Amino acid sequence: MADKVKVAAVIVAAGDSQRMDGIDKVLAPIGGRPVLARVLDTFQKCDKVDQIIVVMNVKNLDQAKKMVAEEKWNKVTDVVSGGKRRQDSVIEGLKKIKQCEWIVIHDGARPLMRADLIEKGLAAAKETGAAAPAVPLTDTIKFIKGSDIVLQTLPRENLRAVQTPQVFRFDVVQNTYKFTPGDYTDDASLVEKAGFKVKLFQGAHDNIKITTPDDLAVAEVLLKS
Repeated sequence: MADKVKVAAVIVAAGDSQRMDGIDKVLAPIGGRPVLARVLDTFQKCDKVDQIIVVMNVKNLDQAKKMVAEEKWNKVTDVVSGGKRRQDSVIEGLKKIKQCEWIVIHDGARPLMRADLIEKGLAAAKETGAAAPAVPLTDTIKFIKGSDIVLQTLPRENLRAVQTPQVFRFDVVQNTYKFTPGDYTDDASLVEKAGFKVKLFQGAHDNIKITTPDDLAVAEVLLKS
């Protein structure tokens, strides 16, 4: 790892896999390798990334540390336990980064992400200090509230499905996570709430997030193709 960290990555893998029918999604195999290992392979090989922090559910902490030691990912400097909410887990990762220029935050359950998304994110984030990959929606989206009655059909040309890796200038992340209350499912939402502008860049439709057992099967097919 370089003495001066320019780009640090926080891999968030602290979820409890509630919808996985007893399978731990980040340790489940895809193409013979654990989901988390595929994520870390990509970040390890990316020339833009200098340091990697892995944030795990406490029950998987020892197994993750063992994996890092066996795989010899030299950019991984810390494996730490996460918090109750996503932003709590990110904060635990940020504690291990003393100073850098850019933070890349990625879901540990997105194993098919390619390194070019990291590079695109770093380029896009230079405009506003924050950037996230996104893809156009292909389904028609209906808005409901409290029932199954449709209140509104949303114009999908104005909608995007947001992914990770999301990229932020270090000072943006520091200020945001210290002072923004609430519960957020992605880091860009939290940054938006704090008043920063987020630039979207082209994501990838195969950059899926493993949420259910069906997603593992889909990921296997995508990996082979």
